[in-house]
Amino acid sequence: MKKINYLSLFILILITLTTSNKLSAEIIILSSCNNQKDGFLKNEYTLDLEKLLMTRNYVYNEKTFKKYRVTDLSVKKNNTLTKFIYREDNKILTDKVGYPQFYTQLVFKIDTPNIMIKTVINNEEAISLLSECKKIERFEKES
Repeated sequence: MKKINYLSLFILILITLTTSNKLSAEIIILSSCNNQKDGFLKNEYTLDLEKLLMTRNYVYNEKTFKKYRVTDLSVKKNNTLTKFIYREDNKILTDKVGYPQFYTQLVFKIDTPNIMIKTVINNEEAISLLSECKKIERFEKES
């Protein structure tokens, strides 16, 4: 009887060790995103669910670049933006930007090509469409 218990314990430990060595994390890439307000040559969002980071790579088209460059000389044509993200139900949200009474954040619904922007002013919440992406790719990262 003890031999069976030791054998089952050994098998359980072996299974635990072999499965814990393979940690997987998901990366979601939303690309070819059209913006409701601005024009882009490239507009891509990468959501790394292991590192809890969103990276946005975008290149303004000439018209949008000139529009922003007129009022801000620090504007560049090629840009990268990184924000922390967290998961809430079937949504992925960026960290809040602003003050407690007024803030904005991006909202990504799992498996949908739409990127929403959530704006909160004095606890009044509004969500509107920011961008529609033509392509969604999901990757499993194993280590």
